[in-house]
Order: sequence, then structure tokens, then C-alpha cells
Amino acid sequence: MKGSGFTVALLAVLTLATPALAQSPVPVPRLPAAITFDGVVAGDPGWDGIPTLPLIQFQPTWGGPVEYHTELRVAYDDAYLYFSAVNADTQPATATTYRRDDWGDRDDQIAIGIDSFNDFETQSAFVLYPTGARIDAQFTDDARDEGSVNTDWNTFWDGLVSRSDTGWQAEVRIPWSSLRFETPDDDAPVVMGISAYRYRADGGHMYHYPGNRNDWGFWSFLKPSRGERRTLEGITSSQPLYITPFVTAGLGQAYLLNDAETAYERDDTPTIDAGLDLKYSLTSNLTLDATVNTDFAQVEADNQQVNLTRFSLFFPEKRQFFLERTSNFDFSFGGFDRVFYSRRIGIAGGEQVRLLGGGRVVGRVGEWDLGLLSLQTGRDAGLPSENFGVLRLKRSVINNNSYLGGIGTSRIDEDGDYNVSLGVDGVLNIVGDDLLRFGWAQTFETGAENTLADAANARYRILLERARSTGFLYSAGVGGAGADYNPAVGFQLRENYIQVNGGLGYGWQSEADTQLQSWQIGGRVDGWFEREQDRFGTVQAALEGGVGFQSQYAMSGAIQIDHENLLEGFSLSDDAEILPGEYTFASAEAGIETPGGKALKLSSSLEGGRFYDGNLFGIEISPVWSISERVAVNGTYQFNRIRFGERDQSFDSHLVQGRADLMLNTKVTFSAFVQYNSAGNAVLANARFRFNPREGNDFYLVYNEGYNTMRDLDRPRLPFSQGRTLLAKYTYTFLR
Repeated sequence: MKGSGFTVALLAVLTLATPALAQSPVPVPRLPAAITFDGVVAGDPGWDGIPTLPLIQFQPTWGGPVEYHTELRVAYDDAYLYFSAVNADTQPATATTYRRDDWGDRDDQIAIGIDSFNDFETQSAFVLYPTGARIDAQFTDDARDEGSVNTDWNTFWDGLVSRSDTGWQAEVRIPWSSLRFETPDDDAPVVMGISAYRYRADGGHMYHYPGNRNDWGFWSFLKPSRGERRTLEGITSSQPLYITPFVTAGLGQAYLLNDAETAYERDDTPTIDAGLDLKYSLTSNLTLDATVNTDFAQVEADNQQVNLTRFSLFFPEKRQFFLERTSNFDFSFGGFDRVFYSRRIGIAGGEQVRLLGGGRVVGRVGEWDLGLLSLQTGRDAGLPSENFGVLRLKRSVINNNSYLGGIGTSRIDEDGDYNVSLGVDGVLNIVGDDLLRFGWAQTFETGAENTLADAANARYRILLERARSTGFLYSAGVGGAGADYNPAVGFQLRENYIQVNGGLGYGWQSEADTQLQSWQIGGRVDGWFEREQDRFGTVQAALEGGVGFQSQYAMSGAIQIDHENLLEGFSLSDDAEILPGEYTFASAEAGIETPGGKALKLSSSLEGGRFYDGNLFGIEISPVWSISERVAVNGTYQFNRIRFGERDQSFDSHLVQGRADLMLNTKVTFSAFVQYNSAGNAVLANARFRFNPREGNDFYLVYNEGYNTMRDLDRPRLPFSQGRTLLAKYTYTFLR
């Protein structure tokens, strides 16, 4: 039979891709009696009889003993999932902050990760510090890398602590309405993945359940697919309605050139506005978010960046409306390239554009993960009113770590001009940790030929990789984009190219009580063939490595060779540019990070070598100083020095960022954030006071101002201030 060989091969692949039968999930115990939710676990009858979770030392030495007595428990009732901890110690707990979402390794902490959809890819994490400071985060893409974790996401939950000289105790309760899950139709128990840990900052000890190995990178301890499957019976996700009206009032000051163009004059604009946000659970696992006259005044300013490339800068999303279940909208081609980039909505030229309103629906319908969004922006500074739409669907296939999906996006303005993207993608877990990733997307817009299945307006990628950090590692891929590919609701660095890439490496993790705990080394090659030039525009080859020590110090280094073939040059500043031409240059960098658990933590890096036809030296230092539990300062200083000796050109950049936090408690906080970017000739200041008496009830007072540092660049002379705003915002959430 002619097809028998292919059939056998296909069956073999499917067999490899199907995981071995797992053990039956273990039930989570119900509380035998109501607990007194006060942060004191010992002696509470409600916790009596609830077994402790079995723990394994995750770090500094995997598999080592649990040296400090720790009791972690999980239980539930009809309204909440509960998590508790009794953490014995020989000294008071290490605690440096009261600030919400300040997740790091400087504080003792407990945490629970919950894969509530049981999809082996996403989860919500809830972290509690000894001060009562809370962190909530969402994980996507099975916690593959740093970009898979979102700490700007917030939901409704509570955490209380009690402290003594011999340790601390904690209780966490999470309402079922904050954990989206699918209720089986046949009264079967709900299955969720659960991970938990205690972290002790002094010494970097982490005690973990269910005892994951440190084989999948930094987030191995909260990897959704490695959570223990647990069952819960008789629970239903309630369908609450959250209604959050808000009011804002303030004053804006701008400096505008007068009609005679002889001077800048101050223009004061008082503002008062109001709006409404609504959240409603359509089903136990499908949530509607609606907004009217949306406002993001409380969102902290973006971190400034210095651009030494010919490509656009990428900034992460910080606006709360876009953050829940972001994985339901994610359609990525690797790196920053993606079909949907939420900052295309309501932001233009770095400035906010008014959002009239709209809504989004996220969750699961049957076997399908769903993300649906529609938002309307207003007219602003010559920009037309636009409607932005997104529909994203995907579902598991073959096994828990594989999926197929599709996406559609639209951007239509009031004149009828449109841009539409359509795409399909997937991940196949072939065997073990080997993944095959693939994706295809096309764009269609006003005035274009818009041919279906045409590579000219398409973006594609195929990547085969081993998704782990220990043992033999590899990756190999090919991708590209056509000349007419234009994702107007997405992000794309390059145009009209074919990309090939590959890498080999090896990682090692110690299971012995030794100073050297881990190391990794690898090489990679990336090439971008630019079709317009009919040659490779960029080729990069790098050798990279890193080591980790039992003391929690970490070091990294890399050597990279670049080959650039520039058809067009680009400017670094008014005084320095990169000319068109062919360049080959090499550089090296090294970095070190000190351990947490100390008052001062430091991350630093050095870079040096050739840069096109010049020389580059760069340094970056990022200290964090916890003066006390209520006062903390941190910052970053980045310096780049570039010299083009033969052309007598130079470029120096200084980027300074400083932040101070004053925290009366978890409810009253003040922060000041100042940035200086010499490349942009500007100083930016942001100050924010927050009073948060309870979840969903906030008062913000926000001050923003920009300053010109090179006032004589233009005539008439630029004003000292670029403009300032002082804004108060009050929100109150009603629950029905």
C-alpha cells in the first residue's frame, strides 16, 4: 500500500506527542470548619486536619533538605480557595516593601500558582510578603521566558500576615470569581494545576511544591504545565457584576508658540471628566469588560530607552484594561513581532488618544480559548476616529502542550479606510520538550492588491526548538515578511525579508551541595535576507553563557559578530550617523547580579567593541536600596560612548532613571519617578500618590512634567518646562 509508510510515520509522531498516562489528580481538601481569616494559622480549628503540602528544596540546591520548618496548606469552601503558610525562622522575616506588585528576590514570600483552566499553558499567581504587600501576576506560554509573565494584572483577593521574632504566618483567600474555570456538565470535579513555594531571601532558600526541577529556565518554579493536577468538587464560579465609575479633575499646562513666533506662552487647561468600567462574568469562564470614556491617568510613565538601531522601539503594555488573559490575544512571531499589539489602541506618537469606549470578552467556550475586542477612539490632533477590532481563537490538539489557532484584526477609520489582518498559528509538542511552532498571517488594506495566499502581504515563521534550560539544547527556524505586509494593529520590526536562525547549547544544574549550581553555554546564528537588496542585510553570530552560584550571585557573558549591509543609513543624533555600506564588527559584554535578601542589590553590565565603523563602550548599573520597609530607592544609569575616528563623529548618551517609594502601609503609598535621557534632550518627572482602602476603591493624585535640557536648540528659546499636568482620579467599585 503506497501510503503505508507515511501512515506509520504519522502514527509514530502522534504516539510520541501523546504524553504518558498521568496519575489521577489528588483532591484538594475542603475546610472542615470556617477559618478566622486574620493571618494566624496555628491554632485555628479551620486549618486542623488540612494536610501540609510536601516540599522539596528548589534552590540553592535542588533536592536538598527543607532546612527551615515550613507548612504550606491549600483548602477551599464554596466561596474561596485558601492558601496558608507557617514559616519558622531563626530571625525576623526579611521585608523591604509595602508596594503592590513589587515582585523580586529581596523579600521573604509565599506564593501559589493556579492553572485554573487546566490548559497547561496559563496560570494566575498570588504572592504575599511579610508586610502584607501583594503581587498578582498572569503567566502565558507556559512561562517560557520573561515576556510570558505579566505583573501589571490585578484582580480581587485578600492576604493577611502575622509576624514574630521566630518567623511569620500568612493566609490568602481567592474568590472563585477571580479564578476563571470551566464547570463540567456531568458534575465531575473541576481540575486545576497548583504550584506553591516559600522563599527565604536571606540565603535564597526556596521550598517548592510539587518539587519541579530547575530545567526550564528562571520560571521553572511556577511553570503552568508542571503544576500538580488537583481536583475540587462542588464549586461553581459566581457571575458577579463589577461596576466602577470614576471621576477625574485636574489642570494641564502647555507652552505654545505665539502667533508672531517670537516666544512661548503658557496655556492653562482645566479638565474634569468621568467614565465607567464594567466587568461581568457571562459564564463561569467567559468575562466581559466594557468601558466608556476610558481613562489611564494613573498608569506610570514608560521607561525611557536609548535607540542604537535602525528599528522602532518596543514598549510593554501597562494599562489594566488590556491585561487580563493577555494570552487569549497573543499571536507572536518571536521577539517583538506580533499581529496584535494593544498599544496601537489609544496611543499615537507616545501620547494618549482619547478612548470613547468599547469592550472585550475573554475566556473559554467549550474547547476554544476566546479573545474578542472592539474599541473606538475619538478624533485627536488631526487623527480620525478609529475602530479597532480583534478576534482570537485557539484550542488544544494532540496533547496539553499543543494548540492550533487563528486571529483576525481590523482598524477602520471614520473615512472608511481599513487595515485587516488574518492569521493561523500553532504549537506542536512533538516529544518531551521539543516544540514545533508555526504561524502565517496576511494583511489587507485600502489601496493594496489584497491577494489571498500571496507571500507579498504575508508574515510567516516555522521554528523547531527544545524548550528547556538543561541538557542538550537546540533551535532552528525560518521566517519572513513580504513587502506589503503591514499589521496596523500589530508590531513589526523589519520589512520584506527572509530570516533563518539556528542555535546549539548545553545547560547543567547541580543536585549537590556545591558553590557552582548551574551553567549554560550556547551559540546561535541569525540571518536576515533582504529581498530589496537581494542579499543578506544582517547576519549575527554569538557565543553566550552564564553561571549561577549557591550564594545566589549570577554572571553572564557573550561575544557577538555582526555583519550589516545597509542600503540606507540612519542617525544616532544630529552629530552622528551610520552611513550606507557594508560592515563587519565584533563586540563583547558581561554582566553580574548580586543576591537578594540584602539591603542593597545590584545588577550591572559592561559592553565594548566595534560598532559599524566606530568603537563602542557601554555600561549599565541598576542598584536597589531598601532603606526600610517603608522607604526604598532604585535606579538605573546607562552610558554609551561611540566614536567614529575616521569620520570625526561621536555620540554619547546618558540615561538616568531614579525612583523613590514612600509607603505608610499597603493602603497608602507615594512614588516619584524621574528620568533623564540625553538622546531625547529631556527630563521627565512623574509623581503618584495612591490611597487604596480596599480592592476596587482608589484615589490617585498624579503629577507629570517634562523639562527641556537643550533650550537653545531652536529659536525662540525653548521654555524650561515642556508642559505639566496635575490630575486627581477617584474610582469606586460596586459589586452585584
